[in-house]
Amino acid sequence: MPQGQPLTVPDDGLSTRERREQPLLMVHTGDGKGKSTAAFGLAIRAWNQGWDIGVFQFVKSAKWRIGEQTVLERLGTLHQESGEGGPVEWHKMGAGWSWSRKAGDETDHAAEAAEGWAEVKRRIAAQTHDLLILDEFTYPMEWGWVDVEDVVDTLSQRPGRQFVVVTGRRAHPRLVEVSDLVTEMTKVKHQMDRGQKGQRGIEW
Repeated sequence: MPQGQPLTVPDDGLSTRERREQPLLMVHTGDGKGKSTAAFGLAIRAWNQGWDIGVFQFVKSAKWRIGEQTVLERLGTLHQESGEGGPVEWHKMGAGWSWSRKAGDETDHAAEAAEGWAEVKRRIAAQTHDLLILDEFTYPMEWGWVDVEDVVDTLSQRPGRQFVVVTGRRAHPRLVEVSDLVTEMTKVKHQMDRGQKGQRGIEW
């Protein structure tokens, strides 16, 4: 793909601009480091374009506040104060979900995941966000907490111009099949393999 040019031009009756504006379903998978980090980097780029960002974390503990959350929430506040960029929402499953009145106790992960997916479906139907990041959502799919075909149908048939990124290892083949962009992170070396724990500024 030299100089950003596609290798083929489909005979779909669309102009270059129309084809460029088509929304993408993206998957970051594989055993390597950086799947979520890449998705949050994309969110920062989208924020700069004025997009409405919705982040939904499906597995990480509610007690673990990652650095990207702080940055993106500050950018959301900047938007509220100055109009710069776009709005940002960040929701975590283990917290009992931000839209729910009940506090999360992390005892029934399957029910929490199902509740989160139901809310994501509502927001997709309402076209609430321009970019949705479903962080570590491959695991609820793998563990049977959400119905794979329901996920595939909802994401592949979403209305309007909504971009979606799903992160996590072992992406389901059906999700890969319907996605537009799939990146597999491959681990070559990792410092944790030699006993070095996660570092501030690198892992969080």
